[in-house]
Formats: sequence, C-alpha cells, structure tokens
Amino acid sequence: MQLLESHKIWLDSLGLEGKKLVLDEVKLTEVDLIKYPLNQAYITDCIFNNMHLINIEMYSSTICSSSFVFANLENADFYKADVSYANFTNANLQNTRFAKSDCIETIFNSANLSDAKLVAALFDHADFRHANLQNADVSESTFENVLLKGAKLTGVRGLEEAFIKSINIGTPEQPNILIGGEARKWLEVMSN
Repeated sequence: MQLLESHKIWLDSLGLEGKKLVLDEVKLTEVDLIKYPLNQAYITDCIFNNMHLINIEMYSSTICSSSFVFANLENADFYKADVSYANFTNANLQNTRFAKSDCIETIFNSANLSDAKLVAALFDHADFRHANLQNADVSESTFENVLLKGAKLTGVRGLEEAFIKSINIGTPEQPNILIGGEARKWLEVMSN
C-alpha cells in the first residue's frame, strides 16, 4: 500500500518527506501490516479483525472507533495512543503496552490483557467484562465507570497507585457500582 510506504518515509525523515498516514473506514484485514510502523498515524473506524499484529507499533496514534476483534496483538505498543471507542473483544493483548493511553468507552470484553502495561492510562466507561487482566500493571491509571464483571484480576499490580473513581461489577442493564475506597478494596481482594 502506497500510503503505508509514504508513512514510513514520513516517520524516518521526521516529517520532512512522505506523508502521515490518515485512514478512515478502511478494512485492513487483507494487508500485511507487520512490516509497516503505524505509530503517529491517524486511523479511525478501521477494521483489523482476526489479524496477526504481534509486536506492531501504534504508539502516539489515534485509533478511535477501530475494530480489533479476535486480533493477535501480543507485545503491541499503544503507548500514548487514543483507542477510545475501539473494540478489542476476544483480542490477544498479552504483554501489550497501553501506558498513557486514552481508553474512553473502549471494549476489552473477553480480551487477554495478562502482563499488559496499563500504566497511567485513562479507562473511562471501558468494558473489561470477562477479560484476563492477570499480572497487568495499572499503576497511576484512572478507572471511572469501568465494567469488570467476570474479569480475572489475579496478580494485578499498582492498585495502590491507581486512581479508582468507580467500577461496575454488575452489568450495564443491572449495574452494581462501587465508588472510591469501596471499589479499591474490591479490586485488592480480587487481585489476591
């Protein structure tokens, strides 16, 4: 894809040559993206479902409203990315970095986030129902209105440094909201 080559040149030349990648409503499932860096790109409402994107770099990118259902994103880098409204249902996000990312209404339903680095990320109305968060690091992250019903939280690290505003351990239809200290205590119990 010529746009991907141009983006690579743009990154390598520090913006002096080539062109920043801007994609909207593109189905990328037929494109081999492994050889292309996707950091600092603007990718909205694109489809990455079922793709193998191990070690992919998408840091400092805007990836809003994109779909990664059943994608393999092990060791991917979403550092300082905006993944708001993205759908990672059933994705393999093991050891993936979402540090300092914006995750507003992001769906991680049944995703594998074990050993993920979620440091200083914003999780606002994020959906972690039935997700595997074992041994994930949530230091300095903010949790507000986060759905956690059925999530595996064993070994979650950094809870003492996280900003736990509110969590929902029920469902959207039948919420069971825990706020502040009560939410933190529930998370600490579940992480042991």
